[in-house]
Amino acid sequence: MHLPKAELHLHIEGTLEPELAFALAARNGITLPYADTDELRKAYEFADLQSFLNLYYGLMAVLRTEDDFADLADAYLARAAAQGVRHAEIFFDPQAHLARGVGIGTVVEGLGRALHRGEAAHGISTQLIMCFLRDESAGSALETLEAAKPYLAPSGPIVGVGLDSAEVGHPPAKFREVYEAAAALGLRRVAHAGEEGPPAYITEALDVLGVERIDHGLRCMEDPELVARLVRDRVPLTLCPLSNVRLRAVDVLAEHPLPAMLDAGLLCTVNSDDPAYFGGYAGDNFDAVRTALGLSPERLRELARNSFVASFLEHDEERRARYIAEVEAYEFGA
Repeated sequence: MHLPKAELHLHIEGTLEPELAFALAARNGITLPYADTDELRKAYEFADLQSFLNLYYGLMAVLRTEDDFADLADAYLARAAAQGVRHAEIFFDPQAHLARGVGIGTVVEGLGRALHRGEAAHGISTQLIMCFLRDESAGSALETLEAAKPYLAPSGPIVGVGLDSAEVGHPPAKFREVYEAAAALGLRRVAHAGEEGPPAYITEALDVLGVERIDHGLRCMEDPELVARLVRDRVPLTLCPLSNVRLRAVDVLAEHPLPAMLDAGLLCTVNSDDPAYFGGYAGDNFDAVRTALGLSPERLRELARNSFVASFLEHDEERRARYIAEVEAYEFGA
């Protein structure tokens, strides 16, 4: 669907398509444990979040150089632009690369090269959000923030911090100190919460980490008081419908709580998460929820409008207004 939209929940490492993975492996002299792209695609069947993460981190081995990261981001931007994305706030996982001996400078310089030319080449404005791995230590997160300081806004492309990876057993409060440090540096703050973890993790992310957006937040619906708070405070939720089905958070898309969440007044957005692994990019997710959930054009327009409202474009309200005007002017086909 070409409806103009912002993508606010997108892991750049999760856009690594099998064809690019094999191309980068060949360029870097790496042998993948798959015969070809078809065999690799067959591995994209997951029982839960952890089974996905095992493949996700393993396949990162092909990302070694600045050129690799630039090619990865450029490929994503081209696909996203073809599906109506006008603005993207992109997650990356520096600790996963540092653990492989790939420095944060290599990652950020490579991604930054593609993002810098993203608007001219693809018509997409971009921001970069550095995520901490919640199954790593709080000390490691602090070290990573320190290493990232040369690349932080306003002089660098990193505008915010996030929290991702295995949620169960890793409550947000574990990262209080690094989020306080990030706030002191003027960084925006988001966190994955309430995907596999309980609604209490959403509350903790708000109260302890001071986050401005909740990534996923699906399980908030189990706590009416939390829903009322999220509605009252207009806290955005960055939902990822196809991801929820592939990782078994929702059995089938037709049972996704998105319509009920919108009816409750929640500020929901639709995003692709790790689209190479989960069967679709941003426009594909819009198409999927339109079909499976019977969403009307005005509901879809609301989701697209929400994505720009929820974006970190406060530094450029003129741009935000222009994007929202594009949403309002969009004409839906049959």
